[in-house]
Amino acid sequence: METLPLSTRFETAALTIDDALEFAPLLAAYVQDMKRGAPRHPDLYYAETLLRDRTAEILGARLDGVLVGFAVFCDLPDAMSGMRVGQLEDLFVMHESRGRGVARALVEALARKGRSRDWLSLRWMVPEGSSMRTTFAETLGKKARLESFIVRIDRGSAT
Repeated sequence: METLPLSTRFETAALTIDDALEFAPLLAAYVQDMKRGAPRHPDLYYAETLLRDRTAEILGARLDGVLVGFAVFCDLPDAMSGMRVGQLEDLFVMHESRGRGVARALVEALARKGRSRDWLSLRWMVPEGSSMRTTFAETLGKKARLESFIVRIDRGSAT
């Protein structure tokens, strides 16, 4: 396959509720990839719920018209600067489409979106122990001097 400019190989665009049926199998593959469990069945309700979320936005990447990757992100205030930042929560590319620049195209599209929204930066918390993800992330930016912590919230009775 000849090398084509990214603009002719990929189409990146915001996903909407109309994309739910196409998005559901990618979302299931992502969860299976991250949890290393049995393959999940595509869950249309879950995909629709995420696409309707009031704070998250989802950018999709199509290769030859087929949805092969997505990025879930948020637009957040930055209390230290008074500006806004982008927070990349999830980035996934189908296994058969990896190594073709799809993830890079998604991040570049987010950077363009960030420029249009006057973001100070795009933050991405990469899962610990993932050398491939860490290596890719390091080609995009420098490692932040931050540590991430999870505070579990008891979903039992509210007091």
